[in-house]
Amino acid sequence: MLKKFFAVFLVAVLIVTVFTGCGASNEKEQTEEPKEEQEEVKDVATLRWNIGSEPKTIDPQLNSAADGGHVINNTFEGLMREIDGKLIPAMAESYDVSEDGLTYTFHLRDAKWSDGEPVKAQDFEYAWKRALDPNLVPEPAEYAFQLFYIKGAQDAYEGKEKLEDVAISCKDEKTIEVTLNAPTPYFLSLTAFYTYMPVRKDMVEKDPENWARNPEYAVSNGPFVVEDYIMGDRIVFKKNENYWNKDQVKIDKIEGLMIVEESTALTAYEAGELEVDDHIPVQEIPRLTKNDPTFSIWPEVGTYYFIFNVEKPPVNDIKVRRALTLAIDRKAICEKIAKGGELPATGFTPPGLLDAKGEEFQKNAGDYGINPNAANIEEAKKLLAEAGYPEGKGFPEVTVIYNTLERHKAICEAIQEMWKQNLGIEVKLQNQEWAVFQDARHHGNFQIARAGWLGDYADPMTMLDLWLSYSGNNDCQWNNPEYDKLIEDSKLKTGEARFELLYKAQDLMMDTNIVLPIYYYTRPQLVKEYVKNWEKTKMGHWFFGNAEIEQ
Repeated sequence: MLKKFFAVFLVAVLIVTVFTGCGASNEKEQTEEPKEEQEEVKDVATLRWNIGSEPKTIDPQLNSAADGGHVINNTFEGLMREIDGKLIPAMAESYDVSEDGLTYTFHLRDAKWSDGEPVKAQDFEYAWKRALDPNLVPEPAEYAFQLFYIKGAQDAYEGKEKLEDVAISCKDEKTIEVTLNAPTPYFLSLTAFYTYMPVRKDMVEKDPENWARNPEYAVSNGPFVVEDYIMGDRIVFKKNENYWNKDQVKIDKIEGLMIVEESTALTAYEAGELEVDDHIPVQEIPRLTKNDPTFSIWPEVGTYYFIFNVEKPPVNDIKVRRALTLAIDRKAICEKIAKGGELPATGFTPPGLLDAKGEEFQKNAGDYGINPNAANIEEAKKLLAEAGYPEGKGFPEVTVIYNTLERHKAICEAIQEMWKQNLGIEVKLQNQEWAVFQDARHHGNFQIARAGWLGDYADPMTMLDLWLSYSGNNDCQWNNPEYDKLIEDSKLKTGEARFELLYKAQDLMMDTNIVLPIYYYTRPQLVKEYVKNWEKTKMGHWFFGNAEIEQ
């Protein structure tokens, strides 16, 4: 079934590799051949998909990146799953919600892990409390705050209460009950997100840091299971024969390749060595748009931006941050560098997320004085002078870090030149390998860093709770009690009252200029035409559990 999300998209691809046994020349010889040579080898449907950079982790509770999320979305399954743009029961066969909207009771279907053991309610309880464990090995979960909607969860994470006091309880092996702090209209969507996916305690404890990469321990409950993991090269998945919906899974094997260089990945795709790739060299987009029917541009709910470490000079000065923000030409970056239909970003929350009136949150929030079509050079110069750097004189050394990728390099170089021409300042650029870059950004070892955020569920909160002082993904090192209160209070409200607080929260973080928004994402991608029924969630995660090969 073809997916729709803002538009109808091109059908994608898989490849079939067929192995057949050779028949004997006569009946006698055929009878005397060894049995294994007589049998026809089963056709193997194999998808070769470029993951891109090696994921830092594919552990559901530890992951916070899109690449790891793609993998987890195909190997694990939460209580709910998004299919064809709609939430449907997955591990939960059904659920009940109390009249006050606070208590959810999920009834699990008869499902098994990839090793044949039953999936139990206790596996969910363990996984969720594991994410909330402040002493989690090797480090606390960056996405723990996604569970703070549950009563007692935040207190447990902050060490104020015990994990066993969190309002998650198993009535039996097939029933799990959760009580929330306040009615949360998108809670069901959260249960489809990877932080909420179950894991097996006995396997995790065998190797807490690397169990998910080790095929011996990496039991999973989704349509595929890890068969092999070759560091820096590929992850091989095979069909999970114990998956509850295995009859729907038509793909036997997936080779998830780790091709970082976009031009190399495109060459492999065009040579027939890949079936799926969404790491496209920007300079090739015009040609592909014109000549390749397997190329499409998929809208994504997300924002591409720079972040400022608000504790590091000179970007600890709001006037410097504002000057740098106003001095870039977003339209030029979108049209001349990104080239994928991206929209210049004037705020943090992207299009596609609606408020209580059904109106675009991004549109109603306004542009925060940012011109989407040109740099505001005069205002930027004025602010830089007020900060003590007239015409850029005396501006200290500043380094922008970005993870290794042709697209990021091109964008960083363009902004570097814009700042030089428009403000008279020089900045250095430093590329880092993906895992190193994530650690540097997370621990505040930077002044300015490239960043991108894709929504996890269809509500503006998916963007705004990123900047809570206790969010594991608040890499700006920004701590604002007023902002925290706006977000926390919004969780206790509904309807227009809730969104009034969310608008105020975005106003505060944008007026403080902790981020430099550049553009709203799209996702150029290539998928061979002989694969049908692949899926992408509204938030941009690949899912191949329903894909099949057109013979």
